[in-house]
Amino acid sequence: MREKKNQHSRKDIFDRFMGLPGIRIFEPFYVKYKEMLLYLFFGGLAFVVSVATYSLFNMALHMNELIANIYSWIITVLFAFFTNRIWVFQSPTEGMGAFFRQMISFYGGRVITLLIEEAILFVFITLLSFSSLGVKIAAQIVVIILNYVISKLLVFRDEK
Repeated sequence: MREKKNQHSRKDIFDRFMGLPGIRIFEPFYVKYKEMLLYLFFGGLAFVVSVATYSLFNMALHMNELIANIYSWIITVLFAFFTNRIWVFQSPTEGMGAFFRQMISFYGGRVITLLIEEAILFVFITLLSFSSLGVKIAAQIVVIILNYVISKLLVFRDEK
């Protein structure tokens, strides 16, 4: 618990950026909504990672959309776990056991949204022949929202 409080009191790169002249006027808004703003930022980056890797596997390497999505998911979730853990929810753990419990919880939540995303891709691409990339982008919006809720409520919640 003490480590988490110390983590919150240290300024990270985003806090230092908000202290720059000209940017400082946005600092009260940033402080109030920091977690959500960082989730949107890193969620946006995860979105780019997901769509780019999916495009690589599906369009460039001609993999089936469902298989391409699973490979893309593996890369994206690894990226998302560390960015969410370190910057968004600032949720350090004590010991390897706690770290792996947190990681398993994170991946477990992401498996749920992977299944939802796979169902969306199957219905709209495989069955209805919609545009692969368009469906992937739409599915990612649904997934990002669900992932935030799962991460906030189940994975990175404050242990009090």
